[in-house]
Amino acid sequence: MTTDISEKGLESLIMRHMTGTDGLAVLPNAVALRPPPYGGTGYTAGSAQDYDRAHALDVPQLFAFLRATQPEAFKKLALAHPDDAKDINRLQFLARLSSEIGKRGVIDVIRKGLDHGPLHFDLFYGTPSPGNVKATALHAQNRFSITRQLAYSKDESRRALDLGLFINGLPIATFELKNSLTKQTVQDAVEQYKRDRDPRQRLFEFGRCVVHFAVDDSAVQMCTRLAGKGSWFLPFNKGHNNGAGNPPNPHGLKSDYLWKEVLTPAGLTDILENYAQIIEEKDPQTGRKKRTQIWPRYHQLRLVRQALADVRAVGAGKRYLIQHSAGSGKSNSIAWLAHQLIGVKRDDKTVVDSVIVVTDRRLLDQQIQATIKQFMQVGATVGHAEKSGDLRQYIEQGKKIIVSTVQKFPVILDENATEAGRTFAIVIDEAHSSQGGRTSAAMSQALGGDEETDPEDTVNDAIEKRMAARKMLKNASYFAFTATPKNKTLEMFGEALPADAEGKVKHQPFHSYTMKQAVEEGFILDVLKQYTPVDSYYKLVKKIENDPEFDTKRARRKLRHYVESHDHAIRLNAEIMVDHFHEQVIAAGKIGGQARAMVVTSGIERAIQYFHAFKAYLTERKSPYRAIVAFSGDHEYNGAKVSEASLNGFASNAIAENIQKDPYRFLICADKFQTGYDEPLLHSMYVDKALAGIKAVQTLSRLNRAHPQKRDCFVLDFQNNAEAITFAFQDYFRTTLLSEETDPNKLHDLKSALDAAQVYTPEQVNRLVELFLGGAERDQLDPILDVCVATYTDTLDEDEQVSFKGKAKVFCRTYSFLSSIISYSNAQWEKLSILLNLLLPKLPAPKDEDLSKGILDAIDMDSYRVEKKAVLKIALADEDAEVEPVPTDAGGRKAEPELDRLSNILKTFNDQFSTLFKDTDRVAKRIRDDIAPQVAADVAYQNAKENTPHTARMAHDQALGKVMQLLLKDDTQVYKQFVENESFKRFVSDMVYSITN
Repeated sequence: MTTDISEKGLESLIMRHMTGTDGLAVLPNAVALRPPPYGGTGYTAGSAQDYDRAHALDVPQLFAFLRATQPEAFKKLALAHPDDAKDINRLQFLARLSSEIGKRGVIDVIRKGLDHGPLHFDLFYGTPSPGNVKATALHAQNRFSITRQLAYSKDESRRALDLGLFINGLPIATFELKNSLTKQTVQDAVEQYKRDRDPRQRLFEFGRCVVHFAVDDSAVQMCTRLAGKGSWFLPFNKGHNNGAGNPPNPHGLKSDYLWKEVLTPAGLTDILENYAQIIEEKDPQTGRKKRTQIWPRYHQLRLVRQALADVRAVGAGKRYLIQHSAGSGKSNSIAWLAHQLIGVKRDDKTVVDSVIVVTDRRLLDQQIQATIKQFMQVGATVGHAEKSGDLRQYIEQGKKIIVSTVQKFPVILDENATEAGRTFAIVIDEAHSSQGGRTSAAMSQALGGDEETDPEDTVNDAIEKRMAARKMLKNASYFAFTATPKNKTLEMFGEALPADAEGKVKHQPFHSYTMKQAVEEGFILDVLKQYTPVDSYYKLVKKIENDPEFDTKRARRKLRHYVESHDHAIRLNAEIMVDHFHEQVIAAGKIGGQARAMVVTSGIERAIQYFHAFKAYLTERKSPYRAIVAFSGDHEYNGAKVSEASLNGFASNAIAENIQKDPYRFLICADKFQTGYDEPLLHSMYVDKALAGIKAVQTLSRLNRAHPQKRDCFVLDFQNNAEAITFAFQDYFRTTLLSEETDPNKLHDLKSALDAAQVYTPEQVNRLVELFLGGAERDQLDPILDVCVATYTDTLDEDEQVSFKGKAKVFCRTYSFLSSIISYSNAQWEKLSILLNLLLPKLPAPKDEDLSKGILDAIDMDSYRVEKKAVLKIALADEDAEVEPVPTDAGGRKAEPELDRLSNILKTFNDQFSTLFKDTDRVAKRIRDDIAPQVAADVAYQNAKENTPHTARMAHDQALGKVMQLLLKDDTQVYKQFVENESFKRFVSDMVYSITN
């Protein structure tokens, strides 16, 4: 007998594992009469003939379950014969059940059962609590079945699914199988669902089945809503080598975790009880409610199960770092984790009394409540702590899950909020280094106990309590989620690995779902695939007769800022952005014509400039679209106070919703919306801001959210180059490791250096700390601090002042971080940190004369142009990245200014940014005296100038192309440059257009 390598062979393999039979010779009604358990994994083989196509139910399995578990209620149905398809009572019951599944979804029906007349039927018995004998017996009566070659269609009886999975006769999952050995893959299964599985068929209606799987021998994809060609299948794979796919399996097929792990009766029960759900969302375009069915992705399932198992094993008090890329479904992961943490028990005792979720996203709060609503009463479970006192109140009320914002959290927890002995889980959405230091201290003081400080405590006792409060809580488990872990985050929350040969201890995340895997699986888009840098060229001229000297570095910074904030430059950049969006994004129908763009600016002033430039140019070209500007607070612009609301014409909190609606297509940002903002309709980003490190990754990643109609995204960058962006993304492409821990001995070294400067005395430190901890007024503290300031300014020279202040800042920053994670305490460090934190704001900066002052009064801008470079596809190295620990080195001395003549500064600046062409005088004369007049005489161009600037420019470029072709006869050099040199072509086009327009 040869090996069956066909698709049917895969069917048989799955059936034999799950049911103990190949499922080919199952008689109608035969298996349903036998009580569970069945095969080795708890499944029985169903019969395709038992499937009721009209109601999408396996009726014999359903009736066998009801008869065994609820005999009295089943008897009252008064069925003449359960198998009589014409029995009116039978038809009414099945019609009622089918109708409820269609309205509520099979998930809700399984959880809550069915009311039919005076009767109630439970349709599934969930996981029993330990020791509950009756619940355990009922749970064992659940009937898990899987049917081969399920003919589902009323009209076309020959159409059949490879496999259908049922619980108690209710459909849960369908399967289409393919086999790579017959040259068909999971993608062929996906196409079969899209092409052949009509969503109007009863089984494929929304919510009637929980999930549809496309499977081959190495990969799995899933879909929760069939919609023909619009069906959105997503990978359901383990991941391999930090990327997509599945690892080699020494014990079977790469994809067999689906039936051996995920869909076991226990595994499937867990998903149906704690993960799968239907949520309602409001469509911003239509205002109508849209229902979405959710099935967990594999990495979400694995993360939550691993975290719960670890908490169950070790109890409260451990720290977990979860490095999950954007697009990982972090909101659902947090909601599922928070919900299930409150039920974890160890030695029959609840491990966690309350879960506190720290987030800066109101949307996550709503999502958590929507998730929890599926499982229990929300009002009694979830609270949103918005002001001081809420935390105490919610804990006293028995709220199990409390949501707080990052900004409010330290303030809310500044009071002692709970009784000692309670345990907590603190889930941090997008972990920042701000979660350490003072925030940790406030958190610890709030959750660690309810003791008041005794006024008679000595200073040393107060110091000890202060240091103890700053430590990470032993009665709390921390779960820190981030896509881009900083060195502090890794050291504070990551798992410490065994020390290497050099004694270095690396830290790694507890669980990771990498950017590489998210991109390869299609959950996010690769924002570096179409990255286009833009080079800018300027020419500045001296408008004064004399030639003064200026500080070169500062002068260059001021000159660049002057040029880039110049109205002409802003206007030209805005035109490029708007034209690109209309011609390359809208005209191409990106995201089904719904695409949006984000403009990233370097500050509020620049954002407002761009907003007005966009507004003017969109009006000129008669565009149907408008821009929104986003920044924090009020700002003075052209002598008047402006805000988001005054410029946009609607409230700030409506920005995220309005950008999803027409006519708004451009979101112009100054810092806002650059992190934590998820908008799948964002397609293009125009960057006019210097970006580096995590900021670059977080900003560009706003584009990567997936959408069923989104195939690509685009970045046009006016400020950064490909090398800098590559460097920034490389750290977070795969799992990020901390190369080594921060050395606490650096604090000893810093303290010794600070003490040696003799800015303060030991007596001053002790006295100030005593007064401060005793609650003394400012007029008692300031005399001590002012003496230290006088010593600093009178006895230290300029370099020594720079050195002292730099080391003091590093000491405070490093101690604030290390004090929360090192196992021991040092009272002298604590005292010095109190003094320095009070002293630093009082220390004057070294006198620093601005030797570039006045340069902007001495120059003017002669010309400005930009040149779009070739579109780049940036590839990242396929290896784990290591980030260095927290820097503990302090700066040394003040840099000396480099002085140079204004004329030389301008020459250097123009050499760097001016034209790349040779013989510019001859070329310019030819353009001005010969080419421009011929273009101006073009009739089509003359007519187009009566319309929009965009139309005029298009006609101009066509006219210029015709004129340049005429030059081929007598000036091949100019024509060759025009055709082959993009920068020269742009130069000619801009110059002629400015002359003729």
